[in-house]
Amino acid sequence: MSANNFTLEAATAANIVTVGSDKGSQAVHDLIVAYQANRRTGSANTKTRGEVNGNNKKIFRQKGTGNARHGDKRAPIFVGGGVVFGPRPCDYTKKVNKTTRRLALRRVLGDVITAGKVLTTPEFVIADGKTKSFVKAVADLTPARDVLIIAASFDEATYLAGRNVQNVLLMTAAEVNIEQIMKARCIILVDSALETLASRTA
Repeated sequence: MSANNFTLEAATAANIVTVGSDKGSQAVHDLIVAYQANRRTGSANTKTRGEVNGNNKKIFRQKGTGNARHGDKRAPIFVGGGVVFGPRPCDYTKKVNKTTRRLALRRVLGDVITAGKVLTTPEFVIADGKTKSFVKAVADLTPARDVLIIAASFDEATYLAGRNVQNVLLMTAAEVNIEQIMKARCIILVDSALETLASRTA
C-alpha cells in the first residue's frame, strides 16, 4: 500500500467542499460542545432534607439548654443531614441541526487538508488479521502517531488486527466525526470513503 498527499484540488475534484477561514468556526465550536455535553450522564444526585433517613423528632427542647434552637436532625447543618442546592439528575443533551453539522465537517476537513495532514491510499486491508501486520502497514504509510484511518468499511480481519493499537483509530466515512478528525495528527483516507464524505459535506 502507498499513500499520496490529499490536496485542495483533489478535494474539489472529489466534491469534498471546503470553506474559507472566516466561516464555520462557530459551527465547529457548537458541535464539539454538543459532543462533550452528550457524553455527560447527568447522574449526580444528592438528597434533600426530605429524602435522607431520619424522623421529625426535635433533637432537644426549645428552651433551657443554652444551645441554639433546632428542629430535626435532617437539617443541612448536621452531619448526615440533607444537602442544600446540591446536584440533581439532569439531561445535558444538546441538539445540533444538520446544516451546522455539515458546515462544521466542511470546515474541519478543509483545515486538515490545508495543513497537509491527509493522505490517500487505494485500499487498507490486513488480510491475515495480525497486529504486527497492521502496525507495519500503518508505518509504511506514515510515521505519525495518533492516526485516523477512514474507509467506506473495514473487514473483520482488519478490525481484529487493529483493535489493540491504541494510537490508530479505524472509522467508517459514515460515522467519523469532527472531534476524531481534529485529534488525529495524520488522516489516511481510503479512496472508497471519498463518495460518502462528499455526500456528508454537500
